[in-house]
Amino acid sequence: MIEEPPPLVFAPAVERPPAELVEGFRGAPTGFIVDAMGGSGALDWRIRPIVGRSFLGVALTCDCGAGDNLALIAACAESEPGDVLVAATGGFAGAAVTGDLLLGVARNRGVVGFVTDGLVRDVADLEALNLPVCAMGLTPNSPGRRGPGTVGLPIVCGGSTVATGDVVVGDRDGVVVVPRARLAETLANLTQVKAAEAAMLERVRAGLRELPVTPLARRPESRT
Repeated sequence: MIEEPPPLVFAPAVERPPAELVEGFRGAPTGFIVDAMGGSGALDWRIRPIVGRSFLGVALTCDCGAGDNLALIAACAESEPGDVLVAATGGFAGAAVTGDLLLGVARNRGVVGFVTDGLVRDVADLEALNLPVCAMGLTPNSPGRRGPGTVGLPIVCGGSTVATGDVVVGDRDGVVVVPRARLAETLANLTQVKAAEAAMLERVRAGLRELPVTPLARRPESRT
């Protein structure tokens, strides 16, 4: 006899990083954070702000699969203030993974952002929620609620692995995920990136006319 898989699988425990590490990323542009991680961390460029602008929080992941949001409903029920719900759909474009009602409940629980590699709906009402939402796009189609799915386990979203407890930063440029194991390292690098960027900005404002980079090739010398 082949048993049906359970509709949802939950992580045995959800651990969030210390608040001081999370707050260290407050106000940092996503581009600076990518530089601090050596050019990594950005999700697929197509995951763009649908409503809202900047946000910073801790990932709480769910894998919804195609055309379903049972796992997202369960993740919302597990959420805590400061969380960012990150929902994987495998890039499904046949239906929205959520709309304003579920995300309104998430906001009421203190969730600070929502990220998905799928679609969302109810954009006019989403704009009234004051909750940043990043997604691949919009559709009026509704999802089902059957499962299967996972809550709190690692997922792949926007071409990157995202784990619960990672730090998620979003702005108008896109979304960046910093793995929990790299938070301290990235913050140390971020301090250097900020200083270098500030110094270069001062030089640009002072009239710099050429970036100080080593050319890969020299222009051939003219022969007379």
